[in-house]
Amino acid sequence: MTVTPSTAAPSPILAGATIGVLGGGQLGRMTAYAARSMGYDIQVLDPEAACASRPVASRTITAKFDDVAAAVDLASQCDVVTLEIEQIHPDVLDAVAARAPLRPGRDAVYIIQDRIRQKQWLERQGFPLGAFVAAQSADDIADIVRTHGPCIAKSTHGGYDGRGQVRLSEPEQGAEAWSALGSRPCLVEQRVDIHFELSVLVARSPSGAVAVYPPSRNHHTSGILTWAVIPAVISDTMSARAQQLARAVAERLDIVGLLAVECFVTTDGDLLVNELAPRPHNTYHHSERGLGTSQFEQLVRAICDLPLGDPGVFAPSAIVNLLGDVWLQDNPPDVLHALAVPGTRLHLYGKAGARAGRKMGHLSAIGADAQDALGRVLESYRRLSPGTIASFDVHEPVLARITS
Repeated sequence: MTVTPSTAAPSPILAGATIGVLGGGQLGRMTAYAARSMGYDIQVLDPEAACASRPVASRTITAKFDDVAAAVDLASQCDVVTLEIEQIHPDVLDAVAARAPLRPGRDAVYIIQDRIRQKQWLERQGFPLGAFVAAQSADDIADIVRTHGPCIAKSTHGGYDGRGQVRLSEPEQGAEAWSALGSRPCLVEQRVDIHFELSVLVARSPSGAVAVYPPSRNHHTSGILTWAVIPAVISDTMSARAQQLARAVAERLDIVGLLAVECFVTTDGDLLVNELAPRPHNTYHHSERGLGTSQFEQLVRAICDLPLGDPGVFAPSAIVNLLGDVWLQDNPPDVLHALAVPGTRLHLYGKAGARAGRKMGHLSAIGADAQDALGRVLESYRRLSPGTIASFDVHEPVLARITS
């Protein structure tokens, strides 16, 4: 846990003000709940009329993320604007920033929202990365596979939760991958031998205050987060390395708000940056249960230039994602049986229409230690939907302390 207080004169946006959110998904919904509990009004812009945030916001503007007029409408009625998705058109970011404080700012979001720009920026700044190429053709994809071995080709925009990605083992697959990703420039990364995955969340305020959360240890299945647990059960040295790295990235980007830094720890002990997200992050949903300040409250504090909250762990906690597959089984989810596991809670996002792979909610649990918290939430998941166990990797790992 790291907290650096502000050294500049504060310029707080106090309760009673209105916060605008670009994006009305589950991250916006949970941010809105936190903001409302602190006395703020919430307005949202999202392409879906029935977005997850709508029941919590006092006003929802239904418009695409490239609609400048709609964004101006939002900003004109808000004291500060933030985002819960980075795929916002630069013209919209500029239009908002001309009328209200936009946090995070346009430059940081512009860098992050394109995977090639993001990787090239990280490389120029000297942050540790795996080998990558900005592919401009199918031949470029084939060349990096030929040079570096197995790779992953990724679309430059969007493509969350394993979508917009193609795994390659042979150079001959380059043409197929290029076509699958829309025959457009894409990012091609060398696959690395991953020992485990971490993320670190950093909060920064306009006055310069910084709060760095302890690392979260995460597990993905087919590119989608399956579970996350904190504390990460790693060495103090690795924890400090990850926190220092994340803080350096956030400060270099001049983030105001939140930055999640996803990292790989390789089997050789190298710590590599995978991806960045300038918003609340799925891997810190457990912050609502076991940390001094949830990521959603911290976002409100950061963008409103309030004192940042304590990011420390007071209770080990874990989450498991609930995808639409849970609702597509022959039997409905057994909520009563699932919530009978002590220490567990159910969090649903209010989305209509379950689809395979769509995030519909999550389960959370606290426990005596990280292993206990993870075991409880996985047992709750097994009870909720036994039919999805075969499809998703929800095995309970032994979280032996990693000392490297």
